[in-house]
Amino acid sequence: MGRVVVMNHVTLDGVMQSPGRPDDDTRGGFSHGGWANRSTSAGDAAGAAMGERMTAGGGLAGWLFGRRSYEDILTHWNAEGGPFKDALNNTPKYVASTTLDEPLPWPNSTLLKGDAADTVAALKTHTDGVLAIMGSGVLIGSLMAAELIDEYLLMIHPLVLGTGRRLFDADVEVPLRLVHSQTTETGVVIASYEPSSN
Repeated sequence: MGRVVVMNHVTLDGVMQSPGRPDDDTRGGFSHGGWANRSTSAGDAAGAAMGERMTAGGGLAGWLFGRRSYEDILTHWNAEGGPFKDALNNTPKYVASTTLDEPLPWPNSTLLKGDAADTVAALKTHTDGVLAIMGSGVLIGSLMAAELIDEYLLMIHPLVLGTGRRLFDADVEVPLRLVHSQTTETGVVIASYEPSSN
């Protein structure tokens, strides 16, 4: 059975919006874009942790994306390259969207039809390895509510923004247990959590 693993940068107050670039996601007037690339950068340690997670337990079976993250990563990383460009292009991508139509523009992409939680649950049963999620906050919320997320690999930056879209909504209760953690030289805590019911 596949494992759904969330891999995201977050601030101490849980903001996950627009970590990479100033123009990444400006919804709601968010003006702090690119916060993860400033002085608190997680550097090589974050890439190593993500790479380790993608090769564990049967390897990387595919990526799960919401529409916004799929389109952003497609246009940015494919145009400019990036540490995971080849892994993204060569690995299956499953996109939860009610507005996109097939064929999708990125190689090896499949549109998930119907309810996202139902389709991901079915995908987990027919997949071995890791189904990785980057960004995709709305999709994460749906999968979290359906108890389909097996692990959260979080790069927690020593930064409080006070505003922005958060990984965990105010009314969400998700009991977690810490599996592993390390701290980078810049103070970023790379922490792996699993639901405490696992």
